[in-house]
Amino acid sequence: MSENPAPSTVKTDDRRTDSEHETADDSAVRLELLAEENRHLRAEYRRARRANYRRTALGMVGVGALSGLGALLFPASRTVFVALAGTGLFAAVLTYFLTPEQFVSASVGERTYAAHAATGAELVETLGLTGTEIYLPTGETAGPDAGVRLFVPHHHEYALPTPDDLSSPFVVTDDERERGMSMPSTGSELFVEFESMIDDTADRLPDLADQLADTLVEGFEMVEGATTDVEAEDGQVTVGIDGSRYGPVDRFDHPVASFIAVGLAREMDRPVLLDCTTSEDDRVDYLITCSLLDRE
Repeated sequence: MSENPAPSTVKTDDRRTDSEHETADDSAVRLELLAEENRHLRAEYRRARRANYRRTALGMVGVGALSGLGALLFPASRTVFVALAGTGLFAAVLTYFLTPEQFVSASVGERTYAAHAATGAELVETLGLTGTEIYLPTGETAGPDAGVRLFVPHHHEYALPTPDDLSSPFVVTDDERERGMSMPSTGSELFVEFESMIDDTADRLPDLADQLADTLVEGFEMVEGATTDVEAEDGQVTVGIDGSRYGPVDRFDHPVASFIAVGLAREMDRPVLLDCTTSEDDRVDYLITCSLLDRE
């Protein structure tokens, strides 16, 4: 009898070994291709983020330039215009050079915001504005204001200006009730970042409020805690804030409160009246109350 099976078995094992090597090589190639694609996607994402920040910086430069021109044309209000021009140009430089890949501590961010808060408060006082903060949707989604402008009316018995009238920092219309100050808010770019972090923005008011509050805690880490109380029929959202890392939340256009107001105004497509107060409840430090207004 012939004993030939042994060589056949060896050849089969050789073929199996070659196949395993080919499979391993193919996997290594696929992994390398995936790694390269991931590097490319990350680079594209960084470039897109830098482009957004630089467009915002250009918008701030425009505000500074217009305010500087206003200082020349209206000497009586020169102090106000110079302050606004300085703030716009400072914000432009800061926005241009602080790219998203750089880490900025909460204390540095808070100090940067403090200058904006002080300037806003001085403008409100100097111009004799009410201090009421209303976040108005403009119908646009692009630009440094993310489709929402902060409007501070001149009269307590105010009327809401049209989106076209909001394009200028100083709103001067034929109807005196519509006059006041308009500007991009600190929450606008935060809302753009929020949109990039989630798959779908909620349609229902309670779900949207929860999304925004959770992002403040888990996504941006701007506060230690945020709880929501929604009265959907009345169009009112109250967010309790605990442990703000950007200081007192009841200051002018505070980024925590502004982010909530911008998000509601943008997604509900309705003006939002913002009211922020210190809380008497030991569980939270501040209460942010956002009331959805009718357009008329």
